[in-house]
Amino acid sequence: MSGISAGKRLSEAGITDLVILEATDHVGGRMHKRDLGGIKVEMGANWVEGVNGGKMNPIWPIVNSTLKLTNFRSDFDDLASNVYKEKGGVYKKAYVQKRIDRSDEVKEDGDKLSAKLHPSGQDDMSILAMQRLNDHLPNGPSSPVDMILDYFKYDYEFAEPPRVTSLQNTVPLATFSDFGDDVYFVADQRGYEAVVYYLAGQYLKADKAGNIVDPRLQLNKVVREISYSTRGVEVKTEDNKVYKADYVMVSTSLGVLQSDLIQFKPQLPTWKVLSIYQIDMAVYTKIFVKFPKKFWPEGKGREFFLYASSRRGYYGVWQEFEAQYPDANVLLVTVTDEESRRIEQQSDNQTKVEIMEVLRSMFPGEDVPDATDILVPRWWSDRFYKVTFSNWPIGVNRYEYDQLRAPVGRVYFTGEHTSEHYNGYVHGAYLSGIDSADILINCAQKSMCKYHVQGKYD
Repeated sequence: MSGISAGKRLSEAGITDLVILEATDHVGGRMHKRDLGGIKVEMGANWVEGVNGGKMNPIWPIVNSTLKLTNFRSDFDDLASNVYKEKGGVYKKAYVQKRIDRSDEVKEDGDKLSAKLHPSGQDDMSILAMQRLNDHLPNGPSSPVDMILDYFKYDYEFAEPPRVTSLQNTVPLATFSDFGDDVYFVADQRGYEAVVYYLAGQYLKADKAGNIVDPRLQLNKVVREISYSTRGVEVKTEDNKVYKADYVMVSTSLGVLQSDLIQFKPQLPTWKVLSIYQIDMAVYTKIFVKFPKKFWPEGKGREFFLYASSRRGYYGVWQEFEAQYPDANVLLVTVTDEESRRIEQQSDNQTKVEIMEVLRSMFPGEDVPDATDILVPRWWSDRFYKVTFSNWPIGVNRYEYDQLRAPVGRVYFTGEHTSEHYNGYVHGAYLSGIDSADILINCAQKSMCKYHVQGKYD
């Protein structure tokens, strides 16, 4: 997304002599659909997050008006009725609602505390530290119900636990305070990636079916080496092709930057390397499973249900698709962080066995058949990604994000991880492409090549 967005901005500024090198066989990166038993589901990004607020999320009109992608407002309204015990059955709604209310109170206190901290970030703390302070629990939420509610509130959003996530930079979260609290699930069979193809089609030649046929987009080109000097850049791909240019913009994931896939010659300066490695790589895994029949509750207020395991984050967040994929008999379970890494290293069959055990524990009185299909993304293991999205850790402030976004000579950088306010989101990737392109345009067309990075605690 960020690379296509940057290319569009450059083209609009008259910089059309460009080549886009894409390592895979498609554009869109982590916006990518796959087939699951005859329906298309999203391997990565799935929601337009932040809708119906004071500002317009730039992705929303493209999805909802321009392309008219099929989408549904996610319904979290009756979650208290849908928290399942480890050995089956649901917890009483009144009890769960009481725990939700307490969790919300702690978060509201966290909002107030975050606003009081020094704006430089020098007083930042983890979300868990805030919870300890406000809830007087030395280890944070610890009962099965409190753990799954905590997981749903934080890990399900950031893909990492509260102990590593910055309070000051995520509470409140700019995506929701700026664009609104509503989130919409994209379930269109064209895929969420249709947004990227639409943007690409604004400046790259496409056929009537929307496929990009412009020779400036080159697929299956794995960049392995970037050489740069004051005179220009050379980019070498795995097939030993060399591309020479005045500038290069790197739009890989943060995970790729933290790996050894691309070698920079000369090596990137220390300040740049430190900024790259200080941002967290988060892993968020959406596992789709298809069944021969339904055995779970449906209807209003039933879209999301939680499994309150004594093992935090173990197949905890579930979503059913009565509206999105009618009669498809599909469930989605989301895992993150260490569970994601563990699951990526085992077979799909082993994952299916674990999932079936959980479902049969949740629904002991139902005839729960084996799943017929399972789709397990492996973003962490994929050398072209190594991450699902970035997360803002403790102690990192605008200084590191400015450094992460800053060019090194003629080498420019973009991606959701360079978005100070919207990292981790589709709109963050889209806007970062525009921002990074503007930095390059200022240098190439206006000779304004100095990029100012404000001091750490200025």
